[in-house]
Amino acid sequence: MPLRISELRAVEILDSRARPTLAITLTTADGTHIHAGVPSGASTGTREAVELRDGDPARFAGQGVQQAVGHVNAEIAQALVGRDFASAAEVDDALIALDGTATKARLGANAIVGVSLAAARADAAVSGKELWQSLADAAGTTARLPVPHFNVVNGGAHAANNLDFQEFMLAPLGAPSLPEAVRAGAEVYARLKARLRAAGHPTGLGDEGGFAPDLDRPEDVLTLLVQAIADAGYTPGREGIAIALDPAASEFFTNGHYRVAGRDLTTDQLIDRYEEMIDRFPVWSIEDGLAENDWDGWVRLTERLGDRIQLMGDDIFVTNPDIITEAIERKVGNSALIKVNQIGTVTETLEAMTVCDRAGYTQMISHRSGETPDAFIADLAVGTGCGQIKSGAPARGERVAKYNRFLELAAVHATLPYGLRSAT
Repeated sequence: MPLRISELRAVEILDSRARPTLAITLTTADGTHIHAGVPSGASTGTREAVELRDGDPARFAGQGVQQAVGHVNAEIAQALVGRDFASAAEVDDALIALDGTATKARLGANAIVGVSLAAARADAAVSGKELWQSLADAAGTTARLPVPHFNVVNGGAHAANNLDFQEFMLAPLGAPSLPEAVRAGAEVYARLKARLRAAGHPTGLGDEGGFAPDLDRPEDVLTLLVQAIADAGYTPGREGIAIALDPAASEFFTNGHYRVAGRDLTTDQLIDRYEEMIDRFPVWSIEDGLAENDWDGWVRLTERLGDRIQLMGDDIFVTNPDIITEAIERKVGNSALIKVNQIGTVTETLEAMTVCDRAGYTQMISHRSGETPDAFIADLAVGTGCGQIKSGAPARGERVAKYNRFLELAAVHATLPYGLRSAT
């Protein structure tokens, strides 16, 4: 059955950081209303698809999205409403052509991605499938419940503290099932809060639901995490609960050096420090360990550590198939973080993941710091079978919505496999 859009509209709403974003409502020919919320990042790569912000300093400090809303309600709706589409991919192609820029800057990537998410949901609905099933068909993949990576300590652009590294995540690699993985993350999160409180640290939360203690040395955070894992009765390590890092190194790279905890480090000194961390702590994955433009450094990082851990590109790759292809050719990293709004459409996202698959690069689906309760990425992770997702801490409604979607799927579809598809 073709997908026919009978109505398309957008409104300005707030994301989880009290900043404006878009909510999309797409109505199909049979009267079904499809909704999508648009995520927005804080720590962003310079080559990401471009959000359209109003720039009016008198309104939301310039961050309003009324122009993007207007594009959905006028030009995009005029181009899509009343047409028959064979698939959501055809809708995405039409959006790309309509915008006409390489970065989706004219209509706004935030406008385009919202319509793309809604179209993918609508395509599933008219086909009588769940979203994850429809995405699996589109990607040609085998569905799988992923290992959740819980961001339990926030720093960098996600918290008002002195911690340069942006994310410290719990990865319950040894959990036998998705529900047990979620339980492990929640239990360690609770024990970590108790440890922080006992040590006199504030237990307020950063943008992604993790705690934001006033620490500056990443090694101190890693020590706390290992202690909290043991406190909760789990084994630190890949057989139990491992640790994943997202330093977001572009954020603390200035004048050719990386400034960490008050010290300026060269690329090779920072790589040395990562190696020491891996030797001392159960770190299994590092995302954005170096800055997005430090390509030669990434090559050396991969040569040094690529056979020991997962080295994931985010700001450097921005879910862009062409950039990922270049990285593969230059032997940069061995894994890619996947964010739909970095590239702008679901179809291009699936293409990026296919490029990774062909080269043996692992992938992790990711949320953004500015989220809505929309759980689209949970279905995307399951449908593509990538085996990994990060959606923040096991706290705050917009983060927990994704984890609860997994619990629902695990309960209803007991035959879905669970776990990493492949690991470094």
